[in-house]
Amino acid sequence: MFRESSRRMLRSLVIILCGVLLMPERFLALPVTSRVRAAEYDRPARNPSQSRSAVIARNGIVATSQPLASQAGLDVLKAGGNAVDAAIAANAMLGVVEPMSCGIGGDLFVIYWDAKSKQLYGLNASGRSPYAHDLKLFRELGLTQIPDDGPLSWSVPGCVDGWAMLSERFGTKPLAELLAPAIHYAEEGFPVSEIIAGHWAGTEEAFAPWPDSARTWLIDGRRPQVGEMFRNQNLAATLRLIAAEGRDAFYSGSIAQRIVAFSEANGGKFSLQDFADHTSDWVQPVSTNYRGYDVWELPPNGQGIAALEMLNILEAYDVAKMGRGSPEYLHLLVEAKKLAFADRATYYADPAMAEVPVDRLISKAYAAQQRKRIDPNRAAVSVPPGNPRLEQGDTVFLSVVDKDRNCCSFIQSNFAGFGSQVTPGDLGFVLQNRGALFALDESHANRLEPHKRPFHTIIPAMVTKDGAPWLCFGVMGGDMQPQGHVQVLVNMIDFGMNVQEAGDAARVRHMGSQTPTGLPMDPDGGKVAVESGIPEASIKSLQERGHIIVRSPGSFGGYQGILIDPKHGVLHGGTDPRKDGAAAGY
Repeated sequence: MFRESSRRMLRSLVIILCGVLLMPERFLALPVTSRVRAAEYDRPARNPSQSRSAVIARNGIVATSQPLASQAGLDVLKAGGNAVDAAIAANAMLGVVEPMSCGIGGDLFVIYWDAKSKQLYGLNASGRSPYAHDLKLFRELGLTQIPDDGPLSWSVPGCVDGWAMLSERFGTKPLAELLAPAIHYAEEGFPVSEIIAGHWAGTEEAFAPWPDSARTWLIDGRRPQVGEMFRNQNLAATLRLIAAEGRDAFYSGSIAQRIVAFSEANGGKFSLQDFADHTSDWVQPVSTNYRGYDVWELPPNGQGIAALEMLNILEAYDVAKMGRGSPEYLHLLVEAKKLAFADRATYYADPAMAEVPVDRLISKAYAAQQRKRIDPNRAAVSVPPGNPRLEQGDTVFLSVVDKDRNCCSFIQSNFAGFGSQVTPGDLGFVLQNRGALFALDESHANRLEPHKRPFHTIIPAMVTKDGAPWLCFGVMGGDMQPQGHVQVLVNMIDFGMNVQEAGDAARVRHMGSQTPTGLPMDPDGGKVAVESGIPEASIKSLQERGHIIVRSPGSFGGYQGILIDPKHGVLHGGTDPRKDGAAAGY
C-alpha cells in the first residue's frame, strides 16, 4: 500500500512539474486541487471526436455559418429583440458575408415556436415561376431540361416578403434596425473567411457572360482572397431602400422595376405582375414521432418529409445496439434514403397545383410496408441517380432561441452557388436559379407551369418533447439535408451525443437517387460518399453488400443546432466545423 501511495504521489508531482515547465501562466493559475487533474481536463470537450465544446448560455443563442452573422443576431437579442428579430438580422448579414449561398434574390422557409401561444408555425416564403414560363416555351427553344443558370432558371425571390411576414406576425424590432448591421458591413467591407473564400472559386469563368456579376463579385477581375476586405456598396443601397420602404420596394417599387427592365433586356421573362402577385404562406408543420421525440418538418414543395419517412423506417431497428459507424446501421440508413427519395421524385410538388399524399408518406403503416423492401445484406440498385444540381445546393441555415424560448429554425438559399450567376444591374445581389428544378415532363407532378412553385431542397426542422421545444436545428446542402437531419437525430437520440458532437460526427451521403426534374435514370444504385471518420471495416462491409463507396470531401452539408435544456434553464448550441460559423450566446 505504501509503494502504491508513493507511486501516485510521484505521478502527481511529475504532472505538476510538466505543467509548470510547459504552461506556467496557465497551470499555476489553477487552484491547487485542480492542478493534478489538469492534464485530464485540458482537452476541449474532453472528446477526441468533438471539434469544440458546445456553447452553453442562459439568455439566448444564435448559431449560423459565419461569425459576423451570429454576432449580428446576438446583438439584436441583447438589445431586447426576440428570435425572429435576430434571425432576420443574421440572415441579412449572411447575404453580405456569404453571398454565394443566400441573399435577397433567393427564397426562405421557417419553423417557429412561439413561446406565448406554445404553438409551432411554418412559413413557406418560396417564389413562383414567371407567368410566361410554360412547357411550350421550352419546347420552342429546343430544350429538354431547364438550364442551370441564366434568366430561364429564375423564379421570383421570396426572401424579402418572408422577412416582412415574420416581422409583422412575431417581430418586435423595425426592419430598418435589423438591416443596419448588414448595411454597415456591405458598405464598409468585411474580411472574407476561409471556407466562404473557397466557395468563390471558379466565379471568374462563371461570371464572364454577365458583366454586372463580374463587377459586383470580383476584385480587379479575380475572386477575393482569404482575409481580403470585400465591399458591396450596391447591396448596401438596395438594403437601405428595403429598410426605408419595406417589402413593397422589392415587389412593387423600384427594385422590381429594375429587375424586370434587366430581364427584358437580357432574355428573361419576368414581368411586374410576377412580382406584384408574389405571396408567402403560413403552413402547418408536419411530424412523426421517433422514439418519443416529435420531429417537425414543413410539407412540400420542400423535401422535409423525406427525413420523416426515413426516421419511420429506421425506428423499427435497434440502431443503438448496432453502434454508430457500424455497417449494419449505415446500410439501413442508405437503403431508407433510397426509398424515401424515390417517393420524393414521384410525389413532391407545389401542393397548390398537385396532389401530394403527405399523410400517407409519413405514416407508420407506410414505413412498415417500405421496410419490407430492404435487404439487410444487399444494396438496392433499382433507385436511379438524379440531377447533379441537387447534390451541390448552396444554402445557409441558422438557428435562434431567445430568453423566452421562442425558437426560430430558419433556412435561406440562392440554390446553386451564386444562384443563376446573374446580378441584375447595380442591385448588388444575384437572382436564384430555383426554376431549374422544374420537370419538363408534362405528366410529372413537378412539371413547369406558369406561376407555380418548384420543388425545393431547403428544409428547416424542429424537435419537441412532451409538448415543448427540445431541438431547433437544420443541415444545409442540397439533397444532403434530409440525410443530415436523420443522422444528427440518430446521433443524439440513439447514440447519446451532445448537440455539438452530433454535428461533428462523420457523416455519409448517398448520391444517385431519382430527382423530381424528370431526368433520365441510371440504374446502378448510386454511390455512398463517406467522411474519414467512418471505420475502414465498415466501408469494406458496405462494399461487400454492393455499395459503391467514394471519398467526397466537402459534400456533407453544414449543421447548426440549439438544444433547450429545461432542467438547468440553459441552452446548448452547436455549429458545424465544416463551415466558418459559430454559435454565440449570452
